[in-house]
Amino acid sequence: MAEAKKVQYTAKAHTTGGRDGGASRTSDGRLDVKLSIPGAPGTGTNPEQLFAAGWSACYISAMGHVARQMKIKLPADTAVDAEVDLCLNGGYSLQVRLNVSLPGLERDVAESLVKAAHETCPYSKATRGNIEVVTTVV
Repeated sequence: MAEAKKVQYTAKAHTTGGRDGGASRTSDGRLDVKLSIPGAPGTGTNPEQLFAAGWSACYISAMGHVARQMKIKLPADTAVDAEVDLCLNGGYSLQVRLNVSLPGLERDVAESLVKAAHETCPYSKATRGNIEVVTTVV
């Protein structure tokens, strides 16, 4: 039997209409966005942009967690540029590049931190083995 999980938080979003002119709103109202097809005209965002924003934010938090364990200070100007590709090759799929900026850290320390964060981040765990993900210290 699987071990019971202690839920820390549950995000709830209600979406109508999908990518093509739809909208999505969280139950607390903090996120309320119009949706549009990637590359199409319009003012809405798309699921890939939301995924990139969520993953990059979570990844920075994972690096902060790992940095505390490694007893190193995460630079104040740490940044992650997430690139999420929507691919079509016999069906739709995603691929991701996480470009991590850790100014002031020695490269080997930064690479160790990025690798450990990739093992810790819930988004990284959720996608492991399902999509191609490349992490790079820039």
